[in-house]
Amino acid sequence: MELNVYNKKGEDTGKKVVLNDSIYCIEPNDHVIYLDVKQYLANQRQGTHKSKQRSELSGSTRKLGRQKGGGGARRGDINSPVLVGGARVFGPVPRDYSFKLNKKVKQLARKSALTYKAKDGNIVVLDTIDFETPKTKDFVDMVKSLNVADKKLLIILPEQNKNVYLSARNIKNVEVVTVSELNTYSVLNASTLLVAEGAIDVIEKHFNA
Repeated sequence: MELNVYNKKGEDTGKKVVLNDSIYCIEPNDHVIYLDVKQYLANQRQGTHKSKQRSELSGSTRKLGRQKGGGGARRGDINSPVLVGGARVFGPVPRDYSFKLNKKVKQLARKSALTYKAKDGNIVVLDTIDFETPKTKDFVDMVKSLNVADKKLLIILPEQNKNVYLSARNIKNVEVVTVSELNTYSVLNASTLLVAEGAIDVIEKHFNA
């Protein structure tokens, strides 16, 4: 698959890049996409939720009523879950939600996500994505020139670029990542991928490593 290369003014430079079919033109696997996105979202969870168990509540341990004959549910001390203000039954406790996925599964998921974007024509390649100084106005002008200002964008760079990051961080629905930070969730969550030309080769090396 070939794509035209544009500059920051939205002009066609006349250059073309060839996208590797083994990355951008595979048979997408929806199940591995689901697994990778599920793992990504699970890893975002802090897992610090907590409610007090019966043994952690303060209160008298005196048995409030007789075991039988009261006409109601059995209850022990004032911390009993059947009483208002008592403990919570099977309440949440701190836990780790992360789980393991094989490297090849995650790689297939990312390739599947990139394939969907390529097939839908939602990948735009720029000859360079850089600014002399961090300036939000320059970034806004760039996306307006490319007619993607109203879309959710994922900017993919070959390496860290502080000026680009600072220029884009205050803009809604824009995320800036390097190739090494690329993940399935970010690719699918964006409506358009703005890829620096230099990142194309880095992506190929990263996925074929």
